[in-house]
Amino acid sequence: MKIYDVENFPNPLRVRIALAEKNATDKVEFVAVDLLNGEHRTEAFLAKNPLAGVPVLELDDGTYIAECTAITEFIDTTFAGPSLMGIEAKERAVINMMQKRAESMVLDAVASYFHHATDGLGPALETYQNVAWGAKQGEKAHQGFVYFNTVLANSAYVAGEQFTVADITLYAGLVFAGFAQIVIPSELSHLIAWQQKVAQRPSIAK
Repeated sequence: MKIYDVENFPNPLRVRIALAEKNATDKVEFVAVDLLNGEHRTEAFLAKNPLAGVPVLELDDGTYIAECTAITEFIDTTFAGPSLMGIEAKERAVINMMQKRAESMVLDAVASYFHHATDGLGPALETYQNVAWGAKQGEKAHQGFVYFNTVLANSAYVAGEQFTVADITLYAGLVFAGFAQIVIPSELSHLIAWQQKVAQRPSIAK
């Protein structure tokens, strides 16, 4: 298997953490995509993922799987170890719900802020920007911080008492927020403590 990605970018980070949690990092070959020079928009890459995003998983039979949730589900069901996406129906539903909230309320909001309200990846790649929209998404990210601070006041992890894909997504969103200089307010102590705790996991603190 191969994973086409850009190391340390937010969405590739999600998949790399999932692989590390399953002790499967050495089961795949990482192929670097020169995103800053537009490789993701070439015909060859668009054949792998027409949405031009990373990461993309290539299976041994030539199947290409994009979208982090889909890739993580494949990883979770392929490799041994504690499940990241849940086993029982209710557990899976709650994890899926919270993962989606982490994605839309934090990670995607931060991404929109970064690409629209800042210089982003530079004029060669940021061919359309809507600054007002970006600023609004920055506000949404702050609201997401408040929401997850409330959640984490009552549970050890985002979807309950076990570390799951929902935690991976939120953690990647907060890493991206730091890069985009969106500050987590100091009074959101539960969110900050959770971030510090998750950062110490072997899958991340390597």
